[in-house]
Amino acid sequence: GRMWAYTVGFTVLPHVGGFLGWFLNRKEIPEWYEKLKKPSWCPPRRAFPVAWTVLYTGMGYASYLVWNDLGGCNSKAIVPLGLYGAQLLLNWAWPPLFFGARNLNLALIDILCLDGLAVGTACSWSRINRVAALLLLPYLGWLAMATCLTIRIWRDNPQHKSAKSE
Repeated sequence: GRMWAYTVGFTVLPHVGGFLGWFLNRKEIPEWYEKLKKPSWCPPRRAFPVAWTVLYTGMGYASYLVWNDLGGCNSKAIVPLGLYGAQLLLNWAWPPLFFGARNLNLALIDILCLDGLAVGTACSWSRINRVAALLLLPYLGWLAMATCLTIRIWRDNPQHKSAKSE
C-alpha cells in the first residue's frame, strides 16, 4: 500500500531543487541571461521548463526503480544512490551558480563534474535496472547539450566569467 507513496516521492524529489533553482533565479533570466551572447543553436527559453519537467520525472522514477530493486536504503544502495544524490546536488547547484552568482567559471566546473557523476550513475544503474539506466539517456543527452551551451557562453562572454557584474 505504501509503495505508491515511495514512487511519487522519488519521482517528485528532483523537481523540488529544480523548482527552487528556477524560483530563486527567475529574475536573472530576463535581466541578465537574455543579454549574454549565445550560439544560434541555443534552445528557446520556453523549452527549458518543459525539458526539465520531463527529465526530472524520468530520473526521479528511475531512482525509485533502483531503490526498489536494491530493497531500499542499504549497503548495496550506497554507491548507485550516492552517485545519483551527488549528481542531483550538482544539478541543483548549477542555476544559482550560473544565474544567481553569474559565475560562469563555477557553473562550468559544476556542469563538467555533473556530467561525470551522471554518466557514473547511469553505468551503476545499468547493472541494477536496465529500464532505470535507459530512463537516464534523455537526461544525459540534454546534459551534453547544456554542457556545450555552458562552454560556449563561458567562452563568448569573458566579462562574466567570475563574478556578479552589472
